[in-house]
Amino acid sequence: MKAIVMREFGGPEVLRYEDVPTPAPGAGEVLLRVRAVSVNRTLDLMVRQDGNRRGVELPLVLGVDPTGEVVEVGPQVEGVRVGDRVGARSSSPCGTCPTCRSGTGRGCPTPRMLGVHRWGGYAEYVAVPAPGLYHIPDGLPFPEATVIVRHFPVAYAQIRRAELAPGETCLVMGAAGGLGSALVQAAKHLGATVIAGAGADDRVALARSLGADHGVNYRTQDLAAECRRLTDGRGVDVVFENIGDPTLWPGAFESIAYQGRLITIGAHGGGIVPLDVRRLYFELITIIGGAHGEPQDVERSLREAAAGNIRPLIAAVLPLERAREAHELVEAGETTGKIVLVP
Repeated sequence: MKAIVMREFGGPEVLRYEDVPTPAPGAGEVLLRVRAVSVNRTLDLMVRQDGNRRGVELPLVLGVDPTGEVVEVGPQVEGVRVGDRVGARSSSPCGTCPTCRSGTGRGCPTPRMLGVHRWGGYAEYVAVPAPGLYHIPDGLPFPEATVIVRHFPVAYAQIRRAELAPGETCLVMGAAGGLGSALVQAAKHLGATVIAGAGADDRVALARSLGADHGVNYRTQDLAAECRRLTDGRGVDVVFENIGDPTLWPGAFESIAYQGRLITIGAHGGGIVPLDVRRLYFELITIIGGAHGEPQDVERSLREAAAGNIRPLIAAVLPLERAREAHELVEAGETTGKIVLVP
């Protein structure tokens, strides 16, 4: 089969379009004919660059979220048939840590990730664990399903963990990005008032077109002042801050209302930010780190997408052999929406 193989860390030039053996599914696995896989900044570009401190072993095929058709079912697999339209969850329990061995049902702290710890979906075929599969509704194109499941389950999980309620006001940072655009739609569908924060006027306009009630260009406007103006001086109940940029964090933090919450997952802006601890404890603000989509969030996302209630942002669909170009486009940061590779 053809695959994009990475044999060393570095720039996009380390991605090589090669012939490699087609994998065979082991016990508990299926072989997936890949129809789409997305390109992600953290789990693709940063892993390609230096491993992103994730215990990567080379050579590696990237690609954490492939969708496609089952072409072979391995031993000890039930409920999956050849021809099923499915996608693969990004991570699966390691099976060896104390949490996994305890059988308590708690989340594994050291999951193994597709495209990070094992070969992923930048290929014509990939062997994936059957327990992590989800079924894709008929009529939903594979590229759309890939992008939907990449971000919307996390958006729903963040909303749940931050306890955003109908009638509350939230600020979504990076509102025109993959996760940000999902949060705008999910929060609005919940019944919240949504303020979209983005770094360019056209991105603010895009977020508004997805349902945001207000928009702020945080590169040219005073973010906190605008958020307080839009909330009659109170501030927002929840900030979805998924950037981690030290120049943007203060404005987002100052936008929070008394007893408000800030939830963050992702650190494209560097991850080390200033924190006004005095305001944190004086105003009883809660900071929440992380939120991972559960199976029910995946099912909900696909259901809402099939019903036409949500839509993914896709900037381009490129053939697999143009993976290097796809990485360059994402790295440049000039596209709006996801880049999807199609073998």
